[in-house]
Amino acid sequence: MTTQLQAFARKAVWALPVWAALLFLGTLTHQPDPQTDFSGFAAYVTTTWFLISHLFNSIFGAALGSIGAIGLMIYLHDTPAVNRAVTGTVATVLGNTLTASVFGAAAFAQPAAGQMFLAGQQNALEFYNRVYAAPLFGTVLVGLLLFIIGGVFVGIAIATSGRFPRWAGWVYALGVIVFVLSNFLLPVGQSVAAVLLFAATVVVAWTVSRRVRPQEERIPVSP
Repeated sequence: MTTQLQAFARKAVWALPVWAALLFLGTLTHQPDPQTDFSGFAAYVTTTWFLISHLFNSIFGAALGSIGAIGLMIYLHDTPAVNRAVTGTVATVLGNTLTASVFGAAAFAQPAAGQMFLAGQQNALEFYNRVYAAPLFGTVLVGLLLFIIGGVFVGIAIATSGRFPRWAGWVYALGVIVFVLSNFLLPVGQSVAAVLLFAATVVVAWTVSRRVRPQEERIPVSP
């Protein structure tokens, strides 16, 4: 690996704990169900925090997660876990891209629906249901499935590479699975999963920094 790639990998893996922290921040509040409480939903999605959370925590966070996974893949290029790392990275990037498109729809379409309702337009719920129809749900389901696959393969790569504590890889994989499933079963579980991901990725990033930097600082001596 060239010095430039070593430097990129060392820096890029720190995007992983930042991504995990942003995931946690995005789970601190939850919007009301628009089908049962559209007035509460409208009030929530028209706040500044809702827009900032989706743009920064979700969309920008997904980009950081992809960058971090790529950096980790490069770092593991010469280990027995490289194939798992490549598979996990590809699935993670695809999953993040698809889910980011859905977060983009939420960031702009949901506030529009909320503003319509607050302005007295009675078709606001119909507009919401037209946006959140089969094409969007199909996109998010495929994206989340790829996200889980990516998390499992990246976690296995971490655990089997021989360069990190094995528990960090298993915690990473578990954190991704729990984060996704909690969205449907128990929303508070997402916060717990994000904390697990943060712990695992801090260990990974710290380990990469300590291992790569000495190699970068070696100065070749001319004979």
